[in-house]
Amino acid sequence: MTSGFTLQLGLLVALCALTARPLGHYLVRVYAGEATGMQRLLGPLERAIYRTGRIDPQRDMSWGQYAWAFAVFHLGGIALAWVLLQLQPWLPFNAAHLPAQSWHLALNTAVSFVTNTNWQSYAGELSLSNAEQLVALTPQNFLSPAAGLALAVALARGLGRSEVRGLGNFWADLVRGTLYVMLPLSLVLALVLVSQGVVQTLAPQVTVPLLQATSDGQGHAIASQVVPLGPVASQVAIRQLGTNGGGFFNANSAHPFENPTALSNLLQMWAMVIVSIALCFAYGKWVGQPRQGRVLLAVMVALFALALAGLVAAESTNNPLLAGLGSNSAGFFEGKESRFGPGASALWATITTATSTGAVNAMHDSLSPLGGMVAMTLMQLGEVVFGGVGSGLAGMVVFAVVAVFMAGLMVGRTPEYLAKKIEVRDMQWATLAVVLPSLAVLAGTGVFVMADVGRAGMLEQGPHGLSEVLYAFSSAANNNGSAFAGLTVDNPPLNLALAAAMLVGRLGVGVAVLALAGSLVAKPKVAVTAGTLPTHGPLFAALLLAVVVLVGALTFLPVLALGPLAEQLAPLGGAL
Repeated sequence: MTSGFTLQLGLLVALCALTARPLGHYLVRVYAGEATGMQRLLGPLERAIYRTGRIDPQRDMSWGQYAWAFAVFHLGGIALAWVLLQLQPWLPFNAAHLPAQSWHLALNTAVSFVTNTNWQSYAGELSLSNAEQLVALTPQNFLSPAAGLALAVALARGLGRSEVRGLGNFWADLVRGTLYVMLPLSLVLALVLVSQGVVQTLAPQVTVPLLQATSDGQGHAIASQVVPLGPVASQVAIRQLGTNGGGFFNANSAHPFENPTALSNLLQMWAMVIVSIALCFAYGKWVGQPRQGRVLLAVMVALFALALAGLVAAESTNNPLLAGLGSNSAGFFEGKESRFGPGASALWATITTATSTGAVNAMHDSLSPLGGMVAMTLMQLGEVVFGGVGSGLAGMVVFAVVAVFMAGLMVGRTPEYLAKKIEVRDMQWATLAVVLPSLAVLAGTGVFVMADVGRAGMLEQGPHGLSEVLYAFSSAANNNGSAFAGLTVDNPPLNLALAAAMLVGRLGVGVAVLALAGSLVAKPKVAVTAGTLPTHGPLFAALLLAVVVLVGALTFLPVLALGPLAEQLAPLGGAL
């Protein structure tokens, strides 16, 4: 563990502690429609959007109407993004004359950015023009986290209200999240990133002379290099704050144009977690019991700390394959950005897979087997350790419902959560929200490790090849977007299968969460008695943590044993 890692972690914790609670209180005011100081600047734009879209922000939607709007928004966004990607040759700011993406790659890209996954089966600077980055992708980086925020707000209303049908207005929640949360935060962060040297320009490229001339494969002299440029800082800011993760450059945040300094690295890590942490404080306000939000945050922090300790330990030990060659290198350095090293890269990898960001500053395919397993497991738990903006909090609340139901079964009492009885229908929706991503991961992995097209795309065979496919579907179904880069996925079967997994993870889970919220909002609140399980103390926090871990362990332990665990044992025990 290096001093750089310790300093970055300490500063990150301090920065989150200073900013999370105020931001949480700000979120409460935004979604209540109260004055926040931003209305003078953005209020006219908000009202103009309502008039243009014929939206009545005071009109409550039932869960079915809210879910329908949620689904239509995503499907419409996918169609629009796909069309724009196909129009690339005819759009401006395409100095490299890049062609349109293939239909299946464009569909995968459109689904990816609209569902907040930002999985990329392409190299950004080699596949997309500046116009596509600005028009097709950047708007989705704002809108998709705003939709996730709306999901969390609707679920909180379902628990905070009683004996009504309305969960709020999806379109009003979407507009408020975009204008008053994502837009101002990203503007400030983008300006700070520009000050650190992150590129922000409409110039497509620049030609620079090489310090040392070289030659190509045919022996032709090369004295200069074309360096791609573009509106990078604006893209990086919202991709981190919105837990999007898609890189302007293929190297993502390992690229010096995206992440040039230690301060930019720190701020990008802060941006990945801050909104999700702040939502825990907002949740406590929304349900009228601040301690409820703190319990959820405590469980998230505990799971994060366990994962971070495991990943740092895995990346800081000597590679057993190098030990036999006399190396005393303390850590897995291959694939790490030399500015950060194993410790700081492990911190970033933990954050990016604990949230649904997926941005990287080191290649995850180069993580040690156990380090890669920790990163996979964080996604496989359902992206609830902070998780995506809004969707992470919603997922943890779903697990809380499962936990109180299990506790009720153990003591023979009707389970209650926040004075709402949890009944069979509620558990059916909660179970569906938990099971759907797991089903997409295991089914997709099983099919493609048996299919020729899946095996052909593996850079490695054996346990690591299985891990590459498992990681891809874990990332897609849980809307993360990071990848084991050794897997070749740009072919129709894998592009379509991963797109389907992304839709299941976003729309399937989202509709199930909204159905649960609709069931809860109609229930009356029951009186708290001596037999009611308190859900704001250490006992419930421990129970909730155990439920999250056990569900993940029971679901994925067998396939993890065949992949990263088997790979970890192979260097120590010989070939499997």
